[in-house]
Amino acid sequence: MLLGGIRYLLPVIKAAHEQGYYVITADYLPNNIAHKYSDEYVNVSIIDKEAVLKVAQEKKIDGIMSFGVDPGVVSAAYVAEKMGLPFQCSYEVACILQDKSRFRQFLSENDFNCPKAKGYNEIEEALTDADDFTWPVIVKPVDSAGSKGVSKVTDKQDLRQAITTALGSSISKRFIIEEFLDVEGFQSSADVFAVDGRLAYPAYSDQLFDPKAPNPYTPAVEIWPSSMPISVQNDLNQQLQRLFTLLGIRNGIFNVESRLCSNGKAYLMEVSPRGGGNRIAELQTMATGQDLILAELNQVLGNSVANITTPVYDGVWCNYIIHSCEHGILRSIDIDPDFKCHYVRDEGYNLHPGDTVEPFTGANTSLGTLFLRTDTREEMDVILSSVYNKITIKLR
Repeated sequence: MLLGGIRYLLPVIKAAHEQGYYVITADYLPNNIAHKYSDEYVNVSIIDKEAVLKVAQEKKIDGIMSFGVDPGVVSAAYVAEKMGLPFQCSYEVACILQDKSRFRQFLSENDFNCPKAKGYNEIEEALTDADDFTWPVIVKPVDSAGSKGVSKVTDKQDLRQAITTALGSSISKRFIIEEFLDVEGFQSSADVFAVDGRLAYPAYSDQLFDPKAPNPYTPAVEIWPSSMPISVQNDLNQQLQRLFTLLGIRNGIFNVESRLCSNGKAYLMEVSPRGGGNRIAELQTMATGQDLILAELNQVLGNSVANITTPVYDGVWCNYIIHSCEHGILRSIDIDPDFKCHYVRDEGYNLHPGDTVEPFTGANTSLGTLFLRTDTREEMDVILSSVYNKITIKLR
């Protein structure tokens, strides 16, 4: 059973079908694209863990996954635990990892590098605590992904509006305030893989942002391998391994956000037991030759996971998030033919001509992705410096 119905599930469905498995997709939106490719669709809210469990038991499923679908992770962990199915972690651990407030508390209590942070249910309580933080601060929903509802606040008078924005993207109607950390270089978002509790496949990327976007904290470009110093990557590997050990992590894929900050310390920002959005696992599979989607499929079905090792990249790869800073109706997305021939290795589109385009405020408002490849990082930096001249989005 796959929770959700978004485009990120299509390669998972394809891999499952190639292995001869029957696929059930589940959410409350019957027109979602993944339901057209699965063998069966069930209409159920993926954040209602008891309802998902009931359906899973009725269907006698052999495995459950919320790949690239952040809202379904806790329900997937709950069903797996109740039905004795494989999952990356226990239900309780999933609840910790999926709640930014609880995760920050866990990191702090176990002496990991962690910004000062506090979770809230009430706006007024947070406003009362405003002087307790070193400013600027970041305000986030405790339970959303893809940078939805995230704001940097430099002036206390803007805090209420930032909280309101965060609450608008929160399922639980809770938010977190944390002190802003200056990044040294680039922050990272990548998928890693654990085998028998061991960090077998560490990975890091460089995330770049579009300062002209309505939400300048939504990643617009992701590059592998990361330019982060190897010593910092090793530090993060050790932190991840210690985290996995403390939480009793078993097997499977995790989406990890991390960064090196100007204070010289490396931080684990988020660790989620799921594949990442923006087709991260697909790109890393193409770049390294290690099939992360097939590996995750095998682990949730209790099969052996083989040949997962530290990745070696075939060149330099970029996940370019196609996006618009304007609202309109899509006419076309045009790519320069020479640029496409030399550098584009894969195209994936979320929207098509005639669809409504929303300004780029989160991963859910992207138009699609391009996978780019070069031989060197210097070459990648050169082509990205003029990428806006190579990709033209026409609206009406």
